[in-house]
Amino acid sequence: MKREIITTNDGSSSIFLPEWNESYHSKFGAIQEAKHVFIKNGLDLFHKEDSISILEIGFGTGLNAFITLLEAEKRKQKTNYVGVEAYPVSLEEIKLLNYPNQLEAMEKNDLFIKMHQTDWEMEHLISNYFIIKKREQFFNTITDENAFDLIYFDVFGFRVQPELWTEEIFQKMFNALNPEGILVTYACRTVIKNAMLAAGFTVEKLPGAPGKREMLRAKKV
Repeated sequence: MKREIITTNDGSSSIFLPEWNESYHSKFGAIQEAKHVFIKNGLDLFHKEDSISILEIGFGTGLNAFITLLEAEKRKQKTNYVGVEAYPVSLEEIKLLNYPNQLEAMEKNDLFIKMHQTDWEMEHLISNYFIIKKREQFFNTITDENAFDLIYFDVFGFRVQPELWTEEIFQKMFNALNPEGILVTYACRTVIKNAMLAAGFTVEKLPGAPGKREMLRAKKV
């Protein structure tokens, strides 16, 4: 499928799929969406913890992972990060993205590239506080149990891939989380909320990132 590098409204890059009329991030702003959904309404809930284990569903461009790495360094919080992706982005495409510059973190650009250059299916120490393991797999094959504190659920939208927003998928997410674990996603549809509830989550609506009215946060209780 053809992929194009685009610039979103906050100046940060994303990848656009013309065939689907779908982008990897919000066109209103890739970085501001990532910070709002996954950091402010996800990671920040664990700011007092010495360590955290995160599962990202839809590793994509690595934006969420890179921002989390920056936060781990700033907070001195040991972070074990697993990114699952069925269709990895090429290193050539990654080098066209402007995240280190837009995040005013050019001194960490080598870590952003290193994160993408590391072998899949293996753990890698990227920095003193950030360990990553990238897994190339389809989301419906995930079988982790009681392994993560936080899930970044960042797959393509319901309009183009409704099969990724089902009770079956959210049951796998529920199983993968530790008790009291949290899942956050940019999306907010009644059908998605109902799928989360059916999987056993308690669910709340929160204000969405700029350009989007609401988002969802689910908790395993």
